[in-house]
Amino acid sequence: MNSSIREILKDKKRIVIKIGSSSLTHPETGALNLTKLEVLVREISDLHNMGKDVVMVSSGAIAVGRRAAGLGHRPSETKEKQACAAIGQARLMMIYQKLFSEYNQLAAQILMTKRTVMDNLSRFNALNTFQELLKLGAIPIVNENDTVSTYEMQFGDNDTLSAIVAALIDADLLLLLSDIDGLFTDDPNSNPNAELIHVVEKLDDHLLKMGKSTSTSDVGTGGMASKLTAAKLASAAGTDMVIANGEDFRNIHRVIEGQDCGTLFLSHKKDEFYLMDYLEKML
Repeated sequence: MNSSIREILKDKKRIVIKIGSSSLTHPETGALNLTKLEVLVREISDLHNMGKDVVMVSSGAIAVGRRAAGLGHRPSETKEKQACAAIGQARLMMIYQKLFSEYNQLAAQILMTKRTVMDNLSRFNALNTFQELLKLGAIPIVNENDTVSTYEMQFGDNDTLSAIVAALIDADLLLLLSDIDGLFTDDPNSNPNAELIHVVEKLDDHLLKMGKSTSTSDVGTGGMASKLTAAKLASAAGTDMVIANGEDFRNIHRVIEGQDCGTLFLSHKKDEFYLMDYLEKML
């Protein structure tokens, strides 16, 4: 049953892939895992070579900046986070540009704040930028603009941001790669009997309440609750969503090939869907 449902994933044309900080860094040091990054870039380049539009929402700027600045702790003050983001975002994009160019791919950077999507004109301009980049054959790499974003203007996590981007550009698949295999019947970190839910046909209140924070990462911000919120938005916008483990970036092609990997959330597009309605509730 799962395999037949997942056949729909083979035909996805516009894909947003969100990468969590913990999937990009070595847990022992917090430094970038270059071996994994090379696999990630190769996987995304191959999707692009198949003729698919791919947008990447990448965390990691603060984690990379924190490491470069020699901070042994996760920054807590806004000004400290912003300084780390300023250092880290430049370094992260430099590495992405280098790796993507090795596969003859054109990478582009888009930095967004809450104001970008809450303001009608800014949102319209952002959409035009995405559309033009995709038309040019580029791979947009999106992150929250942590350098200037304050508490009032933050999305809070890149799960939310990636769902907003997917809805904005009318993507047909959102793939969240994180530090967990998918949605479980309970927190697998505390309950060894928790079972992976392979397909969610309808996201109801019962499942939303199951969204306990199951992220154990020192570098990320989004737990399962934020992923289920993202699923709710994506579903309403008509975007199927998959949560899969970012420990192995080869899961990207496994998902696209329709293999039983992670948790698939089937979309239920609402005819009256209007992004601003959801943004006002979420943000």
